[in-house]
Amino acid sequence: MKTFFTPLTGFYFGRLLLASATMLFLPIGAAMAQTAGPGRVSGSLVEAGSGQAVPFSDVLLLRAADSTFVAVAQTTEQGTFKAATLPLGTYLLRVQDLNYGVLRRRFTLTAAAPSLELSGLQLSAAKATKLSEVVVTGQKAAVVEELGKRVINVDKDLGSVGGTAANVLQNVPSVSVDVNGTVSMRGTSNVTILIDGKPAGVSNGGTGGPRLDQIPASRIAQIEVITNPSAKYDAAGGGGVINLITKKETRTGTNGTAAFNLGTADKYSGNLNLSRKVGKATWTAGYNGRDVTYLNHGHSEQTALLGPGETVRTTQVGVGNEIHRNHSLEMGVELELPKNQSLSLNVSPKTERNIEGESQDLTQQTNGGPVQKTVGRQDLDVKVKILEADGNYRRTWEAHKGRELTANFGTVIIDANVPVVQRQYAEAGSVGVPQPGTRQQLDLLANIQFGQVDYVHPLADGKGRLEMGAKVERQSNHGSNSFGYATSETRPNDFQDDPARSLTYTSNQVVPAAYVTAQHSFGKKWNAQAGLRSEYTYLSGSIQGGEGIAQRGSLRQDYLSFFPSALISRDFGKEAGQNRLQLSYARRLNRPNFMQQLPLAIYQDPRSYRLGNPRLQAEFSHNIELGHQLTIGQATITSTAFARITTNSIQRLRFVDTLATRLAGNAGLVTAETYANLGTTTNLGAEFSLNQPLAKWWRMNASTSLYRAQIAGNGIGNNRTGFIATARLTNNFTIRPTLDLQLSGNVRSAQLTAQGRQLASGQVDIALRQRLFSDRAALTLRIADLLNTQQYRNEIATDVLSSTRYSKDESRVGWLGFTWYIGASKAKPGRIEAAPQGGGGFGG
Repeated sequence: MKTFFTPLTGFYFGRLLLASATMLFLPIGAAMAQTAGPGRVSGSLVEAGSGQAVPFSDVLLLRAADSTFVAVAQTTEQGTFKAATLPLGTYLLRVQDLNYGVLRRRFTLTAAAPSLELSGLQLSAAKATKLSEVVVTGQKAAVVEELGKRVINVDKDLGSVGGTAANVLQNVPSVSVDVNGTVSMRGTSNVTILIDGKPAGVSNGGTGGPRLDQIPASRIAQIEVITNPSAKYDAAGGGGVINLITKKETRTGTNGTAAFNLGTADKYSGNLNLSRKVGKATWTAGYNGRDVTYLNHGHSEQTALLGPGETVRTTQVGVGNEIHRNHSLEMGVELELPKNQSLSLNVSPKTERNIEGESQDLTQQTNGGPVQKTVGRQDLDVKVKILEADGNYRRTWEAHKGRELTANFGTVIIDANVPVVQRQYAEAGSVGVPQPGTRQQLDLLANIQFGQVDYVHPLADGKGRLEMGAKVERQSNHGSNSFGYATSETRPNDFQDDPARSLTYTSNQVVPAAYVTAQHSFGKKWNAQAGLRSEYTYLSGSIQGGEGIAQRGSLRQDYLSFFPSALISRDFGKEAGQNRLQLSYARRLNRPNFMQQLPLAIYQDPRSYRLGNPRLQAEFSHNIELGHQLTIGQATITSTAFARITTNSIQRLRFVDTLATRLAGNAGLVTAETYANLGTTTNLGAEFSLNQPLAKWWRMNASTSLYRAQIAGNGIGNNRTGFIATARLTNNFTIRPTLDLQLSGNVRSAQLTAQGRQLASGQVDIALRQRLFSDRAALTLRIADLLNTQQYRNEIATDVLSSTRYSKDESRVGWLGFTWYIGASKAKPGRIEAAPQGGGGFGG
């Protein structure tokens, strides 16, 4: 059951009026491209026992993040090997020789230490075995665990076929996604969303939570979840950062994917992504489309105390559907320039249309008297045009390994038309008597411009580096931004705006920022990093029109804030990252947007409205995280303890408007929603995850999280606390070399809200993938929410208001997907054939 602002239209008002888009860059070591770099590794192989050199053995170098192939070296007659021009990052070294057992080593190349010597690696003799032809194929793990960061390889996750970024995140540790598409991390929806390290241009309803169900999974190669970002990142997002890394192709020639997905009950999606590398230029073009229809139903009950002895009870039962139609084009070019320079330019026009309709049966009873019945109808037809454009510049110095200069700039333009029509009918027998409807019309043009420069300088001792950068971001709404409210309907869909309740507005937010971080290694075991970021926030807005608005419709805030961060880690194992303990700290904020502060009552429907709070201030948090990662063989165990102390905690509150309810008569109970700073809260918790192959044909990823969430009272009541638990389990089975099965499930316990709680939820998904034509294509079958358990249940309990709400969207959906890899080739015996770069996965 939907209301005007929750969840869909609230998302568009907050998203389109003033998106809390932030600009970040790709974190260190994320998505290491297979291009030349400053790294170098060398060493020698000897036979265990005899100490004799082992000649002509293959030494494979794989990326630790996803086990994809990077380089191969062969030992000389003296058993020595070397590999140069490697990108910096973490690697897995694997030695293959038919006469010896497999040898594995994990190591990291950094700007401070770009070279590594591995002398005297010992190989043990293998047992005699009759061998047939061997084909080794590089495989990506679905989830790669690192301290403070998780990398999800979307193309390995079979649960993404036909879905969106929200579907992918449902099985990610630390992250929760409810049925409304709201994402939260460790109990807060104040999360920053990036696409390739740059502003995503989306947020959810002005609440600080991102909206990911408009981003197709077919567009994404990896998702990085960073739980405690450093000072290099924008300070917004107290819960952390989610970085969506889109698909890219670096191989010479023409490469890409074409995919089509068919879902049950009118659900379709498809994409075509192509790239062509010719000489120094790589050209890219792509299309992504989605047309899906979902049914929904729900009911709610409310009981309110209007005064001494005056009680109103209402019920609402609704049935409706939602249609989402999204189309996007992407075009770009990356140029390799002289003197170790590169430049890329990208542009992406998009259109979105969301149609929603719901029929409602309403009842109202006052003081136990007769029950008044009415029938309602609500319709939305949201049309949005988005244009995104950006450019990236990179410069390195061959004579100064690790020195790097990068720059990024771009713009996001959003043009939206959001009409909402609501009607009520007085029930007369079985036939409703139509009454004049109301229409709320939002027209706006929003702009986001951003630019950032980053510089990395290695220290003279070769054991550390200095990073610094500056950026500015501007978000504005000017020109044809208006909100119209019409109550006169002379004939169907012919409305005239009510001047007393219609308005135009402007808003402007500018955030210049600068940061510096320093990193240094002490010996072979210790590593430390410290940083400081400064951000100045200037926000202004004005409103014209409407009854009494001009005198109270202006807003201005400006403040300067500093955000320190620190990290220290200690390696205990023989290899870097094998057994590591890490402690980190970061100060973050949740910056309220214009709609949360707009001092105007905007009706969501005839029975509820939204009222901004001009006194609302930014929410600041201190985040502390202690993590331990242990690698034993092929198993990775990660455990984390965390604490978040939040001051000026922002909460969303609902209250009863007794005067409006009395004036509404039989129209129903009128409630209002607003925001307030409610003091200080402290959240404490712990997380555990295990990523391990249980057999050659079975890999398991399990995680659980338990934390104490606190909601501040600040005069409304005492601080409330509750324990929240989540658990996730994903099993990947290789039934045959070309047939894979994935079974995954997640569950979340009830969690607190400012005035009540959201009840427990969970689901189970199953997917099957068959690779075809020597891995040139794949067919995938997925059933989402196999047991049909995903639902939304919410309770509110205050001294004057008691409310329960239940809604159930169509969640059990079958998807059949087909993907064709353009430029893919058959694996050859004895070679490592990495999966097609940017292939989009077999679920696509």
